[in-house]
Formats: sequence, structure tokens, C-alpha cells
Amino acid sequence: MTVRDIGARRWVILALGVFAQAAQAVLVNGAAFLIPTLHEDWGLTLAQAGTLSAAPLFGVVFSLVAWGALADRYGERRVLAVGLALAAVAAAAAAASGTAPMLALMLALGGAAAASANAASGRVVVGWFPPQQRGLAMGIRQMSLPLGVAVAALAIPPLARDHGIGSALAFAAAVCAVAAVACAIGIVDPPRPERARAAELGLLDNPYRAGRSLQRIHAASVLLVVPQYVVWTYALVWLISERGWTESAAGLVITAAQFLGALGRVAAGGWSDRVGSRLRPLRLVALSVVLSMAALAAASLTDSAVAVALLIVASVTTVAPNGLAFTAVAEIAGPFWGGRALGIQNTGQFVAAACVGPAFGGLIALAGFPAAFALAALIPAAAVPLVPRK
Repeated sequence: MTVRDIGARRWVILALGVFAQAAQAVLVNGAAFLIPTLHEDWGLTLAQAGTLSAAPLFGVVFSLVAWGALADRYGERRVLAVGLALAAVAAAAAAASGTAPMLALMLALGGAAAASANAASGRVVVGWFPPQQRGLAMGIRQMSLPLGVAVAALAIPPLARDHGIGSALAFAAAVCAVAAVACAIGIVDPPRPERARAAELGLLDNPYRAGRSLQRIHAASVLLVVPQYVVWTYALVWLISERGWTESAAGLVITAAQFLGALGRVAAGGWSDRVGSRLRPLRLVALSVVLSMAALAAASLTDSAVAVALLIVASVTTVAPNGLAFTAVAEIAGPFWGGRALGIQNTGQFVAAACVGPAFGGLIALAGFPAAFALAALIPAAAVPLVPRK
């Protein structure tokens, strides 16, 4: 099937890609919303609970490149269906576990399986959409992560509080299982040139040897993901412990912020299509991340009445760079290196994200939330000059 033949069905495939990535986020990122229950009911310290909630992220780190290589070799449909099915099994096993070590192990395995969605769902979008629509399409696809976090923020805290962690993880397992079936039925792998023709066109050549653009985008993205995961991991705890909100009310605020962040990703992608560049918008968005996190740190320090509003602003700005960087990497790497390049892109990001839980949990315990937010503003400042000019 060609790009012309697929017609409007590519939007259905895009929707399935969004669903797949959102299901991954419910499991991988939704584990952060178990922190209050782990802290209060299981007796773990904030640093210990943050470390355990990061277990899916550690699992993702060790499997992203492998899933990308499998997508390059065998296609996106198989990778999405198999990976999400395995993630559902691991999440169900995590739901049945009764000890912290077993819970951490099953969450790590679930993250490793769910990582299949990261590279494969991005590749399928890049493959079916032309360049003039690709930024918008990838922005829509990148909505999946904040949408998945929003669903997790709405469902997981009350389930964990009222019915236990097992019920919350059973919900994540069900979402992954439904996504696996949907991808197996509805995803169509995008066309690629035959390998002999691709070799003639230079598409099999290693793009990392052609310049430093990919490396610089990877490095900038690692720095930019830190404030994103600081907000995702500790916003709920901050609203409950520092602002006195109930878990349900805090979950609703985070859900609303994630929906706004999803719309922000779409707007950023459409913007990049209009200006004909992914990198110039990425540089400006990176600067907005620095400013929003600095404002949140100042408001938190002074206990300002606008602190919650600034948290919502930071939730929107910190997720905006991902789609731009992801699209740029896929376009530079090409159809035969896209899976691996996106795997490398996400690996660096998830390494940083996995460190956020324990590192910032310890910092919050020692110095408080304002110091954590301030550090989360300083780190992405180094990303602005790293974004390539061309």
C-alpha cells in the first residue's frame, strides 16, 4: 500500500499511534501517582517511593534501542502489538505483587515491554504523512504522552487510595491490553524502498556520521526532559503536601494541565509546519521552559497565590519540546535508521527521567520544593544553545 492509496486511513493509523503511546504512558508515567500511597500506606520515604515509581522508566531505558531496531527490521505493527501485550501481562503481574521488590521488578519489565510504543508509533506517523503535514501529525501523536498522564492522574490516585495499588495497576494492564489488540487490527506499516534501492540512495548510511545534528538534538532533549518529569512526578505530591489539596482535587488539576499540554504539542507541531523548521521553534520553546520553571520556583518559595496557575503553565511548556525534537530526529535519520535514532533519542530522555524520581525526591526532602523547581529551571537553560541552527 502506498501513501496515495492509504488516503484518509492514515488519520486512523495516527489515532492508533496516539492510543498506543497513551497506553504506554498510563503504565510508565502513571506509576508516579502511586507515590502518595507508597509513602503513606506502605511506609516508604519520599525518595524510596520516587525510586520505586521510576522502575518502569528504568525498564524503558534498557529496551528502547532494541525495539527501534526490531521496528526497522520487522515493521511497526508487530512491534506495537507484541510489546503492548507483554506490557499488559507485566502490569497484571505487578498488580498481583505484594512486596516492594517484586512490584519494582514487574514495573520494570512492564516498562521494558511498553517501550515498543515509543519508536514504533512515531515511525508509523512519519512514514504515512508528507513533510508539510508531518509536524502537525507528530504533534497530535505527541499528545499521547500528556493524554496518557492525564488519564493516569484521573484514575490511578483514587483507585490506589480506595482499592489499593493492585487495582490501579490492573487498570493500566487493561489499557495496554486493549491497545495491543487495536494496533494488531488497525495498524498498517508504511512503505519503504527496497533495501537495494535504499542503498543506492544512501538511505542505509549511518546518519550519525553525516554531522552532529542528531547528537545535539539528543543532548538538548535529555536536558529538557528533566523539568517535564519533575512536574509530572512531584506536582501531585506538591499540591497535596504543600498546598493542602485532596488527592482527587489535585488529580483533576493535573489532568487539566495535561490536556492543555497535549494541545500545546499540537500547536507546536503545526507551528513548525508553517515556518518550515522544527529546530527554530524548538529553541524558542526550550527558552519558555526555563522561564516557566523559574517563575514556578519563585512562586513556590513565596507561597504566592498564583503558584498553582504557574504549575499549569509549566506543565504545558515542559511537554512542548518533545514533538518538535522527535520529528526532527525522524526526518534526519530516514526510514532505515528512524527506529534506532528514535530509540537513542528516547533512551537518553528516559535515563534522565528515571533519575528524576530519586534525585529530586532527595532534594525535596533536604531543601524543599522551591529548590527543586529552581534546579529544574537551570538544567534546561543549557539546552537552548545546543539546539542546531540548521
